[in-house]
Amino acid sequence: AERIGWRETYVVMAALMAVGLLTTLISPEPAAPMQAPRSLSDAVWLPLREFFGRTRAVELLLVVVLYKVGDALAGALSTAFLIRGMGFSPTEVGLVNKGLGLAATIFGALVGGAAMARLGLFRSLVVFGVLQAVSNLSFMALAWSGKSYPLMVGAVAIENLSGGMGTAAFVALMMSLCDHRFTATQFALLSALAAVGRVLVGPPSGYLVQQVGWVAFFLITTLAALPGLWLLLRLRDPLTRQEMGPLAERGSPAAVTPSSAGETARTA
Repeated sequence: AERIGWRETYVVMAALMAVGLLTTLISPEPAAPMQAPRSLSDAVWLPLREFFGRTRAVELLLVVVLYKVGDALAGALSTAFLIRGMGFSPTEVGLVNKGLGLAATIFGALVGGAAMARLGLFRSLVVFGVLQAVSNLSFMALAWSGKSYPLMVGAVAIENLSGGMGTAAFVALMMSLCDHRFTATQFALLSALAAVGRVLVGPPSGYLVQQVGWVAFFLITTLAALPGLWLLLRLRDPLTRQEMGPLAERGSPAAVTPSSAGETARTA
C-alpha cells in the first residue's frame, strides 16, 4: 500500500481471492455425494439435537470458544502495536507481520499436523495451547525492550508458528466433534462459536491498552488463555475417548440416524 496505493492494493487482494474461486470451480465433485437433508428439521434440528445430547456438550462448546481467546486478543492489536506502539513503518510490518507471519503460520500448521500423529489430539491441544499462550510473551518482551527489528522478527515468527500449531489441533478438534452425518451443520456451529471469542475481544482490547500499557496488555493476553486450558484439562477423558473414532461408530447415544432421531422426537 505504501508503494502502489490503497486502491491497487485492494485490487491485488481481490485477484488473490479469485484464485480460491477458480480452484473451487474446477475441483471435481465427490465420487459419492452425500444425500441432501429431506427437510429443515433434518438439516438443522437433528444435528443440534444430536450434539447437545452428548455428555458435557456445553463444556465442549466453551472449549471451542475459549481455546484461542488469548491468541485472538494479542492478534487483535498486533499491527497497531508494531506501527503505533513500536514505530515500525507499514512496509516493515507488512513484510514481517504479514509475509513472514503467514509463512510461519503455514509451517506451524504442518508441524502441528505431523506432531499430532505422535502426540494424539488431546496432548496436542494442551501442548500447542500452552505454546500459544507463552508466545504472547515475546511481544511483551518487545514492548518492554523498545523498537528492535530482530526482536520483532523473532516475536512474529514465534507467535505465528505456535498459532499455526494451535490452529491445526483446534481444527482437528472441531472436526472430531462433528458426527459424519451432520458435518455441515455441526461444523458451521462450531466455527461460528470459535469466531465469537475473536469478535468479543476486539472492542475492549484498545481500551485495555490505554489503561495498562502494552507490556501489561500482552501479559494479560497470556493469562486470558488459561481458562480455556483449564477447561480443556477438565475434559481430558471425553476428549481422549474422542480420538478413538467417530461417535457414530462407537455405539454412543449420539449414534442415531436422522430417521430414527425423527421417530424418537415424534413419539416424545
